Amino acid sequence: MKNKNLLDQLKTYTQVVADTGDFKSIEVYKPVDATTNPSLIYAASQDPKYSALIDDAISFGLSTSTNKAEQLSKAMDKLAVNFGLEILKIVPGRASTEVDARLSFDTEATVRKAREIIALYESAGISRERVLIKIASTWEGIKAAEIVEKEWIHCNLTLLFSMAQAIACAQAGVRLISPFVGRILDWHKKDRGVNEIPGAEDPGVQSVTAIFNYYKKFGYTTQVMGASFRNTGEIVELAGSDLLTISPTLLKELEEAEGVLIKKLDAQKAKQTDIRQIEMDEKTFRWMMNEDAMATEKLAEGIRNFTKDLIKLENQIAAML
Repeated sequence: MKNKNLLDQLKTYTQVVADTGDFKSIEVYKPVDATTNPSLIYAASQDPKYSALIDDAISFGLSTSTNKAEQLSKAMDKLAVNFGLEILKIVPGRASTEVDARLSFDTEATVRKAREIIALYESAGISRERVLIKIASTWEGIKAAEIVEKEWIHCNLTLLFSMAQAIACAQAGVRLISPFVGRILDWHKKDRGVNEIPGAEDPGVQSVTAIFNYYKKFGYTTQVMGASFRNTGEIVELAGSDLLTISPTLLKELEEAEGVLIKKLDAQKAKQTDIRQIEMDEKTFRWMMNEDAMATEKLAEGIRNFTKDLIKLENQIAAML
C-alpha cells in the first residue's frame, strides 16, 4: 500500500486551511476552512474570471447610497463577502473576512464593521457560525473582538506575533488566532544576519509552540492557527496545532512529499508543562509589546502592508464606480 503523503498525514492531526483567494486551489487541496486578506483579494481581482464578483460589488455599492465614499465602502465590504461566499461553496467549514486595517486602532469602528460584514453574509443565507471576522491583534482590535464574540460574531485575530497578543486574545474569548510564523522568522533572520534557521530552532515555530502549550495548559478554548509560512519545515514542526493556514504552493509541496509526519504539538503533554499564567491588562499588554521589538515592528508593518493593498483595491473599485 502506498504511503500517505505529508499533507494527508497532516490532516489527521490538524485542520488544514487554505490561505488564498483562488477558488481553484481550494477545490484541489480540499481544506476545512479558507482565509483571505486584502493582499490575496487584490491579487485575485486581477484575474478576469472573478470579474462577476467585482461587478456585483459595484452594483451593490451604487444601490446603497448617493455618497461616493459610502458607495466605495459598501462595495469593498460586498467584494470581500462575495469572495467569502464563493469559498463557502467549496469548503465545509468557515471563511475569514478581514476588517479594514485602517480601523486597527478604533474599537468602536471595528465593532461596527464586523456587524456590517456579518449582516451581508446573513442576508446571503450564511449563518454567522461559518464566518470569522479577521481583525488585527492590536489592543483595540482585541477589545472589539471581545465585544462581538458575545454576539456570536466569531473572530480570527491576525497579525499576531507575541505571547502578549495571544494571552489578551484568550482572555477576550476570541474564537481563533493566527500567529504569523514566517514573518517572525523573517525578522530574526534579518536581525541575526543569517540566511537560514533550522525548523525546530525557527523562532516562529517556537512562538506558536509556546502559545499552543499556554492555551492547552490553562484550558483556553481559543484555537491556534499557525499562518504565513515560508517553508514546509515550519509546517511539519507544528503538526498537531489546532489549525494551520497554508498557501497553495506549500500545500502542493506537502502533497508531493513522502515520509513520516510526527505530531509535534500535543494538548495532553502541554498540560504537564511548567508555565506561569499571566493576567493581561492594557498596561501589561503595552509593556510586553514595547519590550518585544519584533512583535511591535511586524504588527505595524503588517497593518501598513494590508492597508497598501486595500488602497490599491479601493482605487480599482473607485474607478469602476
